[in-house]
Amino acid sequence: MLTYHVISLFPESLTSYINESILSRAQEKKLINIKTYNPRDFAEITGGWRKKVDGKPYSGGPGMVLLPGPVLRAVAKAKGRASTKKKFKIIIFSPGGTMFTNTYAKNIVDKKITDIIMICGRYEGIDARVKKILKAEEVSIGDYVLTGGELPAMICMDAISRQIKGVLGKFESLEENRVSSHEVYTRPEIFEYNKKKYKVPEVLLSGDHKKIEEWKMKSKQAENK
Repeated sequence: MLTYHVISLFPESLTSYINESILSRAQEKKLINIKTYNPRDFAEITGGWRKKVDGKPYSGGPGMVLLPGPVLRAVAKAKGRASTKKKFKIIIFSPGGTMFTNTYAKNIVDKKITDIIMICGRYEGIDARVKKILKAEEVSIGDYVLTGGELPAMICMDAISRQIKGVLGKFESLEENRVSSHEVYTRPEIFEYNKKKYKVPEVLLSGDHKKIEEWKMKSKQAENK
C-alpha cells in the first residue's frame, strides 16, 4: 500500500477531493492511504496564545515565510507513522522544481515507494533549510504560480494512484496503455442543440475495429500537434 503524507496548513481543503470517486475507492480497497498533518499542530505557542508558523523574510520583501520548525516536526511525525518498510520520498512543491509528468508518476510506483511526504507551501514559501535538512526534491506541476501546494498535491496523488494496479476498474483503463483520443462520444447518435444537429463520426458506428483504431490514432496525433 502506498501512503501519502500531506503537510498542509489547510488540510481540510483536500477533503472533498480525496474522499470522492477513484481516490475514495482506492482507500477503501487499502491500495492507498492518505494522512494529513497541519504544521500549526507542531508550532510553539508565542505571546501566550498564538501558535506561530510563519515569519518575515530576511532581507525584506512582501509576504511571510513558513518557519522550518513546525514543518520539520510535522515531517518527523509523518515518518513515525509510516509503514514498516519506510521507503520514503519527500517532495516540496515549487514552481521551479522538477516537472511532474505521467512518467514521473509511473516511476514512483515502479520503484515501490511506500511513503510519499508532500510538503505544501503557502505565502512566500518555505524556509530553504527545510529542503536542505530533508534532502527533499522540489516538484512543479507547471509554469505558473499557485497560492499553495494543496492543488499540486491532489494532482500528484491522482496521477500516481492511477498507476497502481487495482485502483482503476480495469488496468486497461489507463489511457497511456491504449490507443485513445480525447475526442470521445456517447449516446445519442445524433444530438440536437439550438436547432443544429451534431453526429457521432460514422467510423465509430461502423464496427470496423481496424478503422476505428486508425481514426483514434489520427485524432490523437492531431491533438498532440
